[in-house]
Amino acid sequence: MKNILFPCLFISALIISCSHGPYKATNKMYRTQVKQYAKMLAETPVKDSLGIINKDWIGTTNFNIRKPNFVILHHTAQNSCEQTLKTFTTVKSQVSAHYVICKDGTTHHMLNDYLRAWQAGISKWGNTTDINSSSIGIEIDNNGFEPFTEAQITSLLQLLGTLKKSYGIPTGNFIGHLDIAPGRKVDPNIRFPWKKLADQGFGLWYNDTTNVSVPPAFDYLQALRIVGYDIKDSSSAFGSFNLHFVQDSTKRLSDAGKKILYQLYRKYQ
Repeated sequence: MKNILFPCLFISALIISCSHGPYKATNKMYRTQVKQYAKMLAETPVKDSLGIINKDWIGTTNFNIRKPNFVILHHTAQNSCEQTLKTFTTVKSQVSAHYVICKDGTTHHMLNDYLRAWQAGISKWGNTTDINSSSIGIEIDNNGFEPFTEAQITSLLQLLGTLKKSYGIPTGNFIGHLDIAPGRKVDPNIRFPWKKLADQGFGLWYNDTTNVSVPPAFDYLQALRIVGYDIKDSSSAFGSFNLHFVQDSTKRLSDAGKKILYQLYRKYQ
């Protein structure tokens, strides 16, 4: 995937397949849009603050292209990879992702990593509210109620390794749709192997909590906020935390959950 290292938006990423077959028309639309954005980037900043053309403009020599800082993981909530690919190549759906991983481990790179996919929706993590503008979205073929296949997780780990190295994404910034949209999203589902990812450096996890003692005055809600969750709806925030770290569907912290949150809070400080 060397192409993700080039900051040239006119270079198309590894889109679904070649420019033939059922995606010929949508691949053409992709190339057309990319060329339009590339043209915009190539424009020199010759207008002043009043919109008046200034022939004596001065361009800085110190800049680079914006890069992603988060990876957001999803399950597709559809019944097949083919169905998801169709959804992401249908204009009226208004949803997309950078990558789709099928049950057999096949990975479709549908959008250049430097471009903005429509995958996070209304969301928040820490102080970041426009998640789409700073993230890469990965959709994993799963209807939301089934386990993820070994082939999918193997491909996912390989992809995450490349993305982390290419963009310097912090370990704690590999998160789920459920984390950034409490109460609105629950993906990837409760069977997702978060610990396995964390063991490879993708996302934080907790250590053995057997001998953990939580201070009596510990503020669990503020701890959630420090970890990154939007606590405006506290019940939903605790629910998302439980789905990810406790891996149950309740919206109240158990004694085990309290210890886990305390440990994570100390890691995120």
